[in-house]
Amino acid sequence: MASSKGGGMEKMSVEQLKAIKEQTDLEVNLLQDSLNNIRTATSRLESASTALHDLSLRPQGAKMLVPLTASLYVPGTLDDARKVLVDIGTGYFVEKTMDEGKDYCERKINLLKSNFDQLIEVRF
Repeated sequence: MASSKGGGMEKMSVEQLKAIKEQTDLEVNLLQDSLNNIRTATSRLESASTALHDLSLRPQGAKMLVPLTASLYVPGTLDDARKVLVDIGTGYFVEKTMDEGKDYCERKINLLKSNFDQLIEVRF
């Protein structure tokens, strides 16, 4: 933070230093929130990818519990595991083949990991 002309932090007022500290704290908190959001999204996509793999191994007509929410499941029967609905965000779903669904998850995971790595570089 010190400039090459000799005017460094030691010449700043207490108010200026407090403002710099508050700005830095805000930036660190935003960065930490972004890292946590990326970790959460990556974890969800990895779970979805695992679920797709497990689903692809089940035979048609298999009995299963279908999640309606994070804590509410209803009994169901697997009709066709070759097609899945993929949540692409903001409440929109797209029908894809099982392989396309797995590929979508892997691409999103790789994108999030890349974003995570970029944020880590900024952090340090």
